[in-house]
Amino acid sequence: MAVKIRLNRMGAKKNPFYRIVVADSRAPRDGRFIEILGNYDPNKQPAVISIDEAKAIDWMNKGAQPTDTVKNLLSKQGIMAKFAEAKAKK
Repeated sequence: MAVKIRLNRMGAKKNPFYRIVVADSRAPRDGRFIEILGNYDPNKQPAVISIDEAKAIDWMNKGAQPTDTVKNLLSKQGIMAKFAEAKAKK
């Protein structure tokens, strides 16, 4: 099973916010997911990003691949650097 960390669109028409979820890559974008890691609201100034760091690193250690957008969000939060650092120590 290929697992991805990706965005799940929520909210009203023309007013979206996103959940950051772990999902099977074959599942629909807004369909079934395994776990919620956080959320992202681009409508607020500045954009609000909240991610459970421990869960995100744990899922990436298990082999979950973040999409490009989620990888950028994780980098902004410093989670990708911590993941790379932990991976280098092993």
